[in-house]
Amino acid sequence: MTRTTIVIGDDHPLVQAALRDALGKAMPEVAVVECLDLDSVMAAVAERPDDVDLVLLDLNMPGTNGFAGLFLMLAHHPTVPVAILSALQDSDTIRRALAYGASGYIPKSLSMAAMADAIRAILGGAVWAPPLGGLGSPEADEAEAARRFASLSPQQLRILTMIVDGKLNKQIAGELNVSEQTVKVHVSSILRKLNVVSRTQAAVVAGKLAVEGDILR
Repeated sequence: MTRTTIVIGDDHPLVQAALRDALGKAMPEVAVVECLDLDSVMAAVAERPDDVDLVLLDLNMPGTNGFAGLFLMLAHHPTVPVAILSALQDSDTIRRALAYGASGYIPKSLSMAAMADAIRAILGGAVWAPPLGGLGSPEADEAEAARRFASLSPQQLRILTMIVDGKLNKQIAGELNVSEQTVKVHVSSILRKLNVVSRTQAAVVAGKLAVEGDILR
């Protein structure tokens, strides 16, 4: 029997346990890898990139910084499907997630059986989202923002989140263990790709990655 590997990124142990049990009953062949933060998710996928069939990512899990975690996952592992698992279920957040490249959006309010059905649909190649009225299509500026964020490399995305946190180039260099000159080169590239002229403007644009109005942090 072919194993299906699903990485679940969620910092709530009860959600992890409930979803693991539901998937075990609905899909006996499933192997679940449980992670409590984005770094753990990234490491788990990096260990077995050819074996992971799906990543479920909580928008508010430590390290995800709103939609930045989704972009980082897609930048590092563009062939691995990523679906959002979230307590948020407003149409704007769902529409943005799909516009930004998510393979599906699964609200935590669904029953465990419904979640398992949604995951099966995504594994089958469908883009699954709850049937919310007026979901609509992404607006032009939102689609353009998605294109610009997607053009950033994984390292540039990490540096962008640090810029939003107000960190200086020297601090960023120390945390990433690179030279300050390397950071300056990345910052220049970030400004160019986002079509802005200052770090402050970059931070404002990066606010589009936030959910529920929260700036990246």
